[in-house]
Amino acid sequence: MELIFSDFSSIEGSCCYCSEEAGNEIRTLISPLPLKAVHYIGTGDFHYQTLFWLERVTGPFSLLLLDNHPDDQPGAFGEKLLSCGSWVREAKKLPLLQNFTWLRRASDYSASALTDAFPLYISVDLDVLSPEFARTDWDQGDMSLTELNGILSDVAARFSRGDEGKGIMGVDICGGISEEKGGREADMELNRATLLDLAGIFRNC
Repeated sequence: MELIFSDFSSIEGSCCYCSEEAGNEIRTLISPLPLKAVHYIGTGDFHYQTLFWLERVTGPFSLLLLDNHPDDQPGAFGEKLLSCGSWVREAKKLPLLQNFTWLRRASDYSASALTDAFPLYISVDLDVLSPEFARTDWDQGDMSLTELNGILSDVAARFSRGDEGKGIMGVDICGGISEEKGGREADMELNRATLLDLAGIFRNC
């Protein structure tokens, strides 16, 4: 899968909370892009974009989320305003979503608990990692890059061995810190190295 960078941070009403107008504009902008790719969708403030990719899935599927936060909180300004902290709540309403797995720590991972009965979509927030391996603008977990690599490599290998049509249908990665929020060049370099490392796992998927 190729790595595709998408930056929609300049769209009004898109940071942390996504207005209906902004959401429709982003949906239009991603419509020509392939679902089967590794999409870097910006900092964690834009994690709600995962929902827009999931809306494009046309058959039953499973979702694996690796994130220091569950992202399934009620909207702070009502159910109709999508946010980076509520998108999972909306994703669970999608009729084609059959299974959802959230991993916060490496110890949460159990290969036997992750069904391969359906194609899998994977969403990763870099804030699941210790600050040693990524710098984000949200509180971070304690997972090491080796642990995250190990989980994703195991999942990639397992699903690549599955029946045709039951592999990994797409991946998105978010996380980081913008210059506006205090990000330094060293932070950007660290995050880019980590992103490329993770994306490489899915190169042959």
